This record gives sequence, structure tokens and C-alpha cells, in this order.
Amino acid sequence: MTTTLPRLQLAGITKAYPGVIANSEVSLRVMPGEIHAVLGENGAGKSTLMKIIYGSVKPDAGTVTFNGQLTHIRNPQEARALGISMVFQHFSLFDTLTVAENVWLGLPASMNLVGVTQSILAKASEYGLDIEPDRPVHTLSVGEMQRVEIIRALLTEPQLLILDEPTSVLTPQAVDKLFVVLRKLAAQGCSILYISHKLHEIRSLCQTCTVMRGGKVTGVCQPDQETNASLSRLMIGAEPPQLTQRPPKLGDEVLNVRQLTLPRQDQFGVDLQGVSLKVRAGEVVGIAGVSGNGQTELLYALSGEDVRAPQGSIQIGSVDASRLHPGGRRKLGLHFVPEERLGRGAVPTLSLAHNMLLTRNESISHPRFLGGWVRVGQLRTHAQDIIRRFNVKAGGPDAAARSLSGGNLQKFIVGREIDANPKLFIVSQPTWGVDVGAAAQIRAEILELRDAGCAVLVVSEELEELFEVCDRLHVMARGRLSPALPTAQATVERIGEWMSGLWDAAGPSTTTREASHAAA
Repeated sequence: MTTTLPRLQLAGITKAYPGVIANSEVSLRVMPGEIHAVLGENGAGKSTLMKIIYGSVKPDAGTVTFNGQLTHIRNPQEARALGISMVFQHFSLFDTLTVAENVWLGLPASMNLVGVTQSILAKASEYGLDIEPDRPVHTLSVGEMQRVEIIRALLTEPQLLILDEPTSVLTPQAVDKLFVVLRKLAAQGCSILYISHKLHEIRSLCQTCTVMRGGKVTGVCQPDQETNASLSRLMIGAEPPQLTQRPPKLGDEVLNVRQLTLPRQDQFGVDLQGVSLKVRAGEVVGIAGVSGNGQTELLYALSGEDVRAPQGSIQIGSVDASRLHPGGRRKLGLHFVPEERLGRGAVPTLSLAHNMLLTRNESISHPRFLGGWVRVGQLRTHAQDIIRRFNVKAGGPDAAARSLSGGNLQKFIVGREIDANPKLFIVSQPTWGVDVGAAAQIRAEILELRDAGCAVLVVSEELEELFEVCDRLHVMARGRLSPALPTAQATVERIGEWMSGLWDAAGPSTTTREASHAAA
């Protein structure tokens, strides 16, 4: 009789930080060739556990056994030598290096840069993860950075591949192709630990699911025998609330973008070509598309980070905002949530309370200021209110932004901007890496903003999300923006085709009709 040793076995893993126990007596077993999901709400301890396996974090107690051998993984280099690779939710890339140079850092020293570049191109072609090896990382969008991380992990030919939210910024077509690759890897004996908040993905892809809550394992199940509702109950103790979608009550035009054409700022960017867009009070307009097709350039132009827009091309209310800096646009009621949480959405080393100051325009007469001094007590109280309202798991208002999990930081940033009562709310990837309960809350808050008369623009690669909250949809491809399409008339297949820039194939009558609706 033959027995198969587990690829990975954890026993009694415990890890505590000041004020929080991230993992408590966690046990986990992954077999060779198994695709094993780890499911839990934001702050449940999933990412900490994965970092322990990968050697980025040292456990306080417990054992790690790999291929039947008790092991102490002291750093990621040792993990990779064992055959363990990981794709982080927060990327570990050097901005000043190229894609190829970043990938090279994680590979054996015997490989040269030319060989690495050729390997990247081959893997990218095989897996449909288009990337340019010579591009500096600082020119990449979040989605493109994720592709780099996935390719880098796959090039190590891992025995255990850890994926933390790998599909959060991939199109449905790219997700399907990635799943084909993952199933092929599993069939060849590679074990996969898969973290995702997309319950339908877990049910479709994974054979086993370990559920965590509050740092502890609360159950193990076979996801293909569960429903989204039952998985939600296992994860958060309840089903996420259903969104109440009401017909929009349209008000005045708040944002009007007229034939915005902007050359790229760097050689690897995307030129914006004749982008026209309108958002009225009381509606949510969505922009879908594969990351790296001009969304970042458009958001920079709308937020005021890029002030090169031609005069008259961006109007907020009755004001030409084309050349206004971000502060000037905030005075017009624009509040903005960028896709990059740390660095643009929040200062990593500042407390949550002090991060409140980043996007406010109060004068020194505001209650949070006194004679030019910041009233820290008022800031702390305000931050605590947002922590409570949006159920942010953090060590209080004095916790540094970088100490929060990705999902919890996203909840805080979205909450901070919604709390400012914007007239125009622009948000990029609103629920990226956020658990199902928190995602439902953020989407409900967006709809409440809309119903209160705010104009909302959502840029997302989550089609399910766009279909759920948007009244009209555009698609962005190669720096161009499609005509608007009422969400009720949209399908995943149609939007997927438009992501390749094929909306012109719909014919002049259809395009004209949809453009007329967008202008209505």
C-alpha cells in the first residue's frame, strides 16, 4: 500500500502582533496537485499565514512540514529553494528597475538578463499575460504589476504556488485562461494555495477550502459542494446584504469630458484619444477594461495629478477644471480614490488620523484646527468614526496605514472620501482585495451616494461589480473610450469584445444610438 505525503502541513501556527493575534493554532494540509483555497474576511489572518509559509514572517509557535520534512523557512530565498513561490496582494517590485530586472532578482544567479527576458516573453505568450520586459515598473498599472508577479512565480517552476488575490485585476477572458494554466500545473503535481474573495472562483477552481475567522481555522469544506451563500456564512457568519438598486433620479451634469486627447507622459504609457464622457448627479457611470489601456492616464487627468489637459476639455459643474491642481478640484467637490492604496491613497507611515488630513480643504477656522494648529483629538475622533462605520479592523486611529491589511486600508480610504460628502466621486477598483461582506458595504455606500445626488464614476476590472452598481457603462481600450451602454443592455460577452476595442463593429446605428443615450 502506498501513501502520498502532504506537500505542505502546518500544525499549531501562532503569530501575534501588538494588540492583535494574527494566527492562533492554525493547522493546514495541502496535498500534491491540489488546488486549496484559503477563505476569510479581511483581517482573518490569511496573508500572515501565507507569509509564514513563504518565509517573510517568522511564527511564534507551530511547525511547517514540506514534502514530509520538518523545516524552518527563514526567508523567501530559502522558500524558493524548496520550491515555494508566492504572488503577493501587495507587490514586491522595485519601481526603478525594469520588468526583466525585477524577475531576474528572484531567479538563480546562473541565468543572465537576456535569457530571463526571453523566458518572460515565452511565459507571457503562453499564459496570455502580456507584458513588456524592458518597461520600468514605475510605468506599469496595478494590473500590469500583477502580471509581472504571476510570471515571476511561474518561472521558478514551483512545487507549491501561493496566489493572493491573483485575478483581482484580470478580465474574465484572462481569468479563464489563467485557470487553464493553474489546472495544468496542478495536473503536473504542483500544489496551489489560492486566496480569493471571489466565491464563484473558489467553487469553480478549488478542490478544498480552509476557512479562517479571527486568526483561527473555523472549518474545512469542499467548495464545489457549497453555494456562495453557504461559503459566506462560513466566512463571515452571515450572508452579505443584498443591494437595493433603484432607478436613478438624474440631476445636473457634474462632469463633462470633451474630446480629451493627451500624449503619454512616458514612452510606455498610453495616449488618450478623443475621450468624451459625461456623468450627471444621481447616477453611477462605470468604465471597464483591461488594466493598462489608458485608465491610469485618464484618472490622472481627472483628479488633477496631470494638468496638461487642453482648456475646456474637463468641466466640473460650470467650471473649466482642465488645468486645476487636485486641491482646486476638491474645492469643486471632487473626491478621488486611486487604485494605489499605499503611496497615493494613504501615506504608509502616517496614522489613520493624520491620513484624514490628506484630502480635506478645511481652513484653520474648522473645528479640527485651532489658531493654525491641528487638533489631533478631533482628527482621532473622526478617524474612529470611519473605522466604526466601515468596520475597519485596525489598532485604532493611531495605527499606521501600512499596518492594515489591504482590504481594511481600502475600506478606510473609501470611507474617508465618502465621509467628505463629495459632489463628484471618482473611485478606481473600489473593492479590490476586499471580502464579500465589505465589498457589499462599499457598493451599498456608492449607491447611497448616488441616491443622495452625487455623481459617481467607477473604474473597475470587476465586471460583476460594474453590473451591480452602474447605470451606464463605457469600455476603455488602447486609450479610446467606447460609447455609453445602459447596464441593463450589457452582457459579459459584449463587454469582453469591447475590451479589445471592437465596439465600432457594432455598426453606425447602434453606436450612434448608444452615444445619444450617453449625452442624454
